[in-house]
Amino acid sequence: MRASFRSLFAALRLTLVLAVVLGIVYPLVMMAIGQIFFPGEANGSLIRYHGAIVGSSLIGENFTAPQYFWGRPSETMNVQGTAPEPYDAANSGSGNYGPSNPAFLRLVQLRVEAFRRANPGFRGSVPIDLVTADFSGLDPGISVAGALAQVDRVAKARHIPAATLRAFVLAHVTGRYLGVFGEPYVNVLELNIALDEQYPARS
Repeated sequence: MRASFRSLFAALRLTLVLAVVLGIVYPLVMMAIGQIFFPGEANGSLIRYHGAIVGSSLIGENFTAPQYFWGRPSETMNVQGTAPEPYDAANSGSGNYGPSNPAFLRLVQLRVEAFRRANPGFRGSVPIDLVTADFSGLDPGISVAGALAQVDRVAKARHIPAATLRAFVLAHVTGRYLGVFGEPYVNVLELNIALDEQYPARS
């Protein structure tokens, strides 16, 4: 009996020590390291414009006006799950359609048609990231091809030469991580903010 109680107390002590170390000390140390060495990332990679927080470099925004570049389609729903709410960070997710699902194929076709209507000057295949959602529904970036495919529309809306805007886009490309991992991309929110600064839309 005494051995059983000793084992029980030893287990309780170990549980208490682990709870304190892993549940309190470790999180506090990690939070301190983040705030000291990576304050921007630790606080959500927030983006400010004219002193106000307008978003995060990690979460896409639902741009629909012709003078802005648009991100990937987002299939997130509101927290109640009753209505679409693009880029809702409180309820990320996707449609989870398989690539051979007829509903998915029809949805992609509709998106292709909508893109061509909005970008009548574009020729060629529509970049896949402009007509398919990612797994989270929050992707903040698009491919370089996805950005360039929208240049004519945005240039016309902003009354600037398409060649000028194309060079502007290429100047805002984020390269591969460490020069090796991933693909070059354009952060849509950051690009649109830079666009408003450099080439404000005119009515």
